[in-house]
Amino acid sequence: MSVRIRMKKLGRKHRPYYRICAMDIRRPRDGRVLEELGTYDPMVPDTDARAVLNGERIAHWLSVGAQPSDKVRVLIKKYGAEGTHLAVQQAALDRLAQSRRRPEPPAPMPKTPEPAAPAKETPVAAAEETAEQPVEDSPKPAEEEPREEASTTDEQ
Repeated sequence: MSVRIRMKKLGRKHRPYYRICAMDIRRPRDGRVLEELGTYDPMVPDTDARAVLNGERIAHWLSVGAQPSDKVRVLIKKYGAEGTHLAVQQAALDRLAQSRRRPEPPAPMPKTPEPAAPAKETPVAAAEETAEQPVEDSPKPAEEEPREEASTTDEQ
């Protein structure tokens, strides 16, 4: 059986995502895999954070004769176990993890006792306010209106 290390396409339309897999050479691109060895997300803005590989397992498959595809060969050269961009990749992955963390919610404010007097008006304060208003501005008593209605009903 001839083994190839290649990319298996996942994701959706206009949003590709790839798994780097060891596969039988006769299998289709998205077919059954022998082992998944890493991921590649071309939509990540930071180029060096796009590929995440399992270097030990890739070295194992290469040692037993697996052949990487052209694109995977470049990724292994850059980000494999002895890759040329490992330090840059680690820094990019740290930045990516930092940006994905949610900010912690603010600490709850300590509750202060609220004075009860300003919240509700006392009857004494309401009486003082009505006493200060001039007599002309005060509304007419509600008793006058029912008397007029009562007199109109008695006349009929």
